Amino acid sequence: MARVLWPVMLASAVGLLPFTVFSTYLVPIADAADTGVAAMGQLRGLGGLAALAVGTALAPFIDRVRKEWAAAGGLALLAVSALLGATGEFLFLAAFCLLVGAGTAVLNPALTAAAADRFGDGAAAGRAATLVTATQSFTALMAAPLVALPALLWGWQGNLLAVSVAAALLTAVFFVKGGRSHREPARHTPRLGYGASFNALAAVPGAVPLLLVALLRTAAFMGYLAYLAAFYDERFALSPGPFALVWTLSGTAFFLSNLLTGRAMSAAGPRITAERMMTGALVVGLAALVGFFFTHTLWLALLLTAVTAAAHATVAACVTTLLVRRCPTLRGTALSVNAAGMSFGVFAGAALGGVGLGLAGYPGIALALGALTLGALLAALRVRRPA
Repeated sequence: MARVLWPVMLASAVGLLPFTVFSTYLVPIADAADTGVAAMGQLRGLGGLAALAVGTALAPFIDRVRKEWAAAGGLALLAVSALLGATGEFLFLAAFCLLVGAGTAVLNPALTAAAADRFGDGAAAGRAATLVTATQSFTALMAAPLVALPALLWGWQGNLLAVSVAAALLTAVFFVKGGRSHREPARHTPRLGYGASFNALAAVPGAVPLLLVALLRTAAFMGYLAYLAAFYDERFALSPGPFALVWTLSGTAFFLSNLLTGRAMSAAGPRITAERMMTGALVVGLAALVGFFFTHTLWLALLLTAVTAAAHATVAACVTTLLVRRCPTLRGTALSVNAAGMSFGVFAGAALGGVGLGLAGYPGIALALGALTLGALLAALRVRRPA
């Protein structure tokens, strides 16, 4: 499967790099733009807003055009944005954030849907989709060597230029692939109108609860990650150096769990269904996340960090698998709305976690993020296995 999907996997990894470079080199980027770190960091929010708006607005069109061409369009936006960001000018960096958010909002669902379509409507389609998301998890885990080591040779601007070149080359690859698929026999599915696509998605059994699970789970997990370093610093006096190992532990647990869950869900006659596995993982994730903020023992905190990441990765893989299986003709729409909801969840989780921290300290964060996870669990209980 990896041999067949290597262009898709490579493109999904490249799509994660622009904001990784931006976050890693926020301070020198702010210096180059002659502005403060806070002001530059707020530009990252523009990308989230663009991803939310573009992902929702263009969701039905992902199924109306060839997904390879949709991916080529997203990659082209990334190539242009990275080129603008490399200038170091404030206005161009603002455009960089907007274009990266818009580009990934199209690129990620198009790649995931294209991978699933390549393997039909069976269990292998869900496996292919989770293989793409696992590649993104692995890219996030390997961000340091992928970004920091090349920057020793050419700096952060060279990193962005390299991303621009890679995205441009992949744009050509996917444009050609789209032309080749145009000559292949197409699956005959009814073409729905813009509004009808959303109505059809809402009518799919379990689709709305699954999208709600993804949004609330993402909000809870990203809110937890936003304050992870502060928690370890205050409670265990971990400096940024040792904390990097904690971050690696969390990333490794997330990647392995996402990869293995996708593999398990693709097995013929799995011992546990995706619906039950998702519900069980949310129960474990709720207990681990809430318990984490009350622990005062380092080894227990590390264990709960790994368990929280693994549980959320399992839920993410189950949601992707179930959306791909239940929406065979609406995969692009479903995955695009799902990505837009998760973009909103990233900022909602950090904001609600901050409110909880301000009102009641770390117990307040546990309450706020625990409530989000509980909401995801209640939504998961509404996802019934079809007869």
